Amino acid sequence: MTEIVRESRLRSVLKALSWRVVATTTIIGIALFTTGDIEMALEIGFIEFFIKFALYYLHERAWQLAPRGSIRNLVGKK
Repeated sequence: MTEIVRESRLRSVLKALSWRVVATTTIIGIALFTTGDIEMALEIGFIEFFIKFALYYLHERAWQLAPRGSIRNLVGKK
């Protein structure tokens, strides 16, 4: 029998948070390099952090609804 392992909502939030810190630091660096303005770079990073945090969390939760690794062999079955 196959055990189904699901991630908790807390784990999804922590994964989203840790990834957003890495990604937001990157976007702030890119924005700073592009604009040369630290205030604008931080503003872009701030907005981007919250929008993408919410999107990542929703994406993680949607994946919890999908069957994991199931491949069905339907050859020869009616």
